[in-house]
Amino acid sequence: MQLIDTHCHLDFPVFDQDREALLDRCRALGVTEYIIPAIAENNWTRVIALADQHIDFFYGLGVHPWYAGEQREGVMDRLRALVMSQPAGLVAIGECGLDLRSHVPQEGQLALFEAQIRLASDADLPLMVHSVRANDTVAKVLRRFKPPRGGVIHAFSGSLQQAEAFWQLGFRLGVGGVISFERANKTRDVFKVMPLEALVLETDSPDMPLQSEQGARNTPESLPKIAAILMDLRDEPARLVADMLLCNARNLFHHGT
Repeated sequence: MQLIDTHCHLDFPVFDQDREALLDRCRALGVTEYIIPAIAENNWTRVIALADQHIDFFYGLGVHPWYAGEQREGVMDRLRALVMSQPAGLVAIGECGLDLRSHVPQEGQLALFEAQIRLASDADLPLMVHSVRANDTVAKVLRRFKPPRGGVIHAFSGSLQQAEAFWQLGFRLGVGGVISFERANKTRDVFKVMPLEALVLETDSPDMPLQSEQGARNTPESLPKIAAILMDLRDEPARLVADMLLCNARNLFHHGT
């Protein structure tokens, strides 16, 4: 079984001490590829450099909504120039999106999200979208811009109606550790009934650990556990689920190659 972690922050310093050993363990578990989303201008070069060192690393470039207000003037001009230079390993724009929680600074979020959607359209790349307490607003924005390559709604935990709206807009749903929590019945029900073609796997490492591992560093080693929980939810054979998830990720980030 081959698995792709479509959203993990393996560039973070918390992995610096044991990254290679971790990757060896992940390969033994069948995790064969990683998509690393940048979160702000100050880690674009780090993400690129890491991908240059690992044949199984790919990445997105963007600005996470948490850091929208901290970016220097002209950040989108610099992002556009970098993206249009087509650096090796670039497969998406993001992590970008909206986070409407009261403790998250709102300054610049919407403008930067819209600018990154336009860039994704111009560069013919999918989006890696962060959407927290914002699914309906995000869907409204995406409906207005209609990005042609779609993307993925990272760590989806909304309603079935919201899931169907994103899928109709060409966006897959990121299935992560949230489905391991007992309180996540609504999310599990969504992933049980949505078309299998609409789903991709992710860990959001080092964040979003599984219920049994709260307080510990999350890693892509969790991906087979997430896959197993999803397989238990679905009516299809486990092999079909695994093959489809792999195909979905490749179609999204590699034009099906």
